[in-house]
Amino acid sequence: MSRVTLRERLRYWFDNTLSKGTGALIGWLAVVSVALVVVVALLTVWLTDEPEGAGLGEVLWLSLMHALTPGKVASDKGTAGFLAVMLAGSLGGLFIVSILVGLLSTGLQKKIDRLRRGRSRIVENGHTVVLGWSDQVFTIVGELIKAHASQRGSVIAILADHDKLDMEEEIRERIGDTGRTRLVCRTGRPTEPGDLELMNLGSARSVVVLSPEGEDPDAHVIKILLALAKRKGGHPPVVAAISGARNMAAARLAGGGEVHLVDSDDTAARLIVQSSRQSGMSVVCMDLLNFDDGEIYLRADESLIGQTYGEALHAFRTATVIGLRRPSGVALNPPMDTVIARGDQIIVIAHDDSLIHLATDAPKPDTSAMVTAEPAPRAAERTLVLNWNGRAAQIVRYLDGYVAAGSVLDVAADHPEAGNGLEGLRNLTVNVKECDTTDRYALESLGAGLYQHLIVLSDDRFKPQHADARTLMTLLQLRDMQSVLGEHYSIVSEMHDENNRALAEVTEADDIVISDTVIGLLLAQLAENRHLAEVFGYLFDSHGSEIYPRPAGGYVRSGQEVGFSTIVESARRRGETAIGYRLASGLNTPPHYGVVLNPDKSGRVALGAHDSVIVLAER
Repeated sequence: MSRVTLRERLRYWFDNTLSKGTGALIGWLAVVSVALVVVVALLTVWLTDEPEGAGLGEVLWLSLMHALTPGKVASDKGTAGFLAVMLAGSLGGLFIVSILVGLLSTGLQKKIDRLRRGRSRIVENGHTVVLGWSDQVFTIVGELIKAHASQRGSVIAILADHDKLDMEEEIRERIGDTGRTRLVCRTGRPTEPGDLELMNLGSARSVVVLSPEGEDPDAHVIKILLALAKRKGGHPPVVAAISGARNMAAARLAGGGEVHLVDSDDTAARLIVQSSRQSGMSVVCMDLLNFDDGEIYLRADESLIGQTYGEALHAFRTATVIGLRRPSGVALNPPMDTVIARGDQIIVIAHDDSLIHLATDAPKPDTSAMVTAEPAPRAAERTLVLNWNGRAAQIVRYLDGYVAAGSVLDVAADHPEAGNGLEGLRNLTVNVKECDTTDRYALESLGAGLYQHLIVLSDDRFKPQHADARTLMTLLQLRDMQSVLGEHYSIVSEMHDENNRALAEVTEADDIVISDTVIGLLLAQLAENRHLAEVFGYLFDSHGSEIYPRPAGGYVRSGQEVGFSTIVESARRRGETAIGYRLASGLNTPPHYGVVLNPDKSGRVALGAHDSVIVLAER
């Protein structure tokens, strides 16, 4: 074993001090500068008599000025020795000042880069934290801005492994003006507990965990939940989206009781199935999920205690009662004779919480305009599914629970897994056909006119934009086939990018489900009020009451102008809750496509033969 010399020890110590950063380097420069000034002063006193009569202090000051201002040597006068010493001091000072300027420039640049990357801890209170980055961030941030439009000082803080300035610029380009809401972006990895500390979670209002794009996104979400659980001091309520139902148990274990999980594939599958059964369902759900118009609120009102649910339907003029939240759970459209007890909360749709107040002059329903008609009995149906993806089997299974026995489902796709995982269906008979769904002749060979419903899925073998482009091609072909052949069937399409919806409107599809947008809207709602999770869970469930757009002729006389209170009363007598209507004249007019939710009960409307009343009802 070789012996470490003193020189090696000193060099090792010196190297360690230099590795401490800009401050250590400046410290060494200061030491060298002091040494230079002292040596130059001593040499001046020892070798020369210049300047005449000057003491040691004055010589030190002169040496310091030459070291800091090398150009000062040009004005020096005196003996050759004095000038040589001053020149040496000025050259040494020039070397030191040059290094100092470089160090300060480098250190300042590093500090600016650190600030640019957003590595400082935020000090906000009551802010909403978004962890991760995906296309859903624009939907969530946009909706939270709308929700906070009337609040001063609201803050949305985003932590993602992206450049801070790039995130801010992309959000500004996609969303525009943020109103009273301020955005704070930080660069970091949400899976790292140290980076989570940048978000001041102890003072946050809620946390939204985004599912990233790419392979195995659920593993990334679960890792973030583990990092949150590990954090000392706990965290505010968390909402997160999980793509695969098989990962829900692991996510619940990782997140604990303060985390609410949204099964994104399950939610999208239910909405696609419900939309295929009832035209306009996706539009209604989007209106309920966003913060633009009608929103869902929970209210407890002492004056309604002891009344029945049916009586409460007329209690509000500018809000629509849709159910009750009781200690035992949520019930939408419960039996009309259900008595409202103390501790129950009324579930209502309203344009703003300030509009939820009891009506003092509730309009009287016009019973002479009401029509009593029973819904048509269910019959066997034929449904065609075009394309296949990871959630397709789940969609088929949910559809099996809706249709009558003897119904047929044909799957046309060139996906290698088409038709897999469909064992044990009760009501559907499934047939799988090989088909390129973008090919006109292949589509015509399917005989689309034989089906009542068509579902066009997004092929998960392609990237989202490419998959959406193929879906648009299929929809255009179907639209042209309907026009040329005079065929009539409902078309529900699944897409990824909300920006492609405007392009898809040309195809006049009955419903277009943007799955990422739906999940983003749901996460934003739960971030604002996690108690709505039960309501939306009930709404998307196939058990109990669901949303149905039903022919208006089954409720009021066609073409007769009536108040919405009359429609509410007519639906109540059928054991249903009316929440709005859909006008056939607006089917292809964005953004609501003819859907009117929560109209003023005193407002009057004349519904025609092709219009619909939107109700909550049992199947």
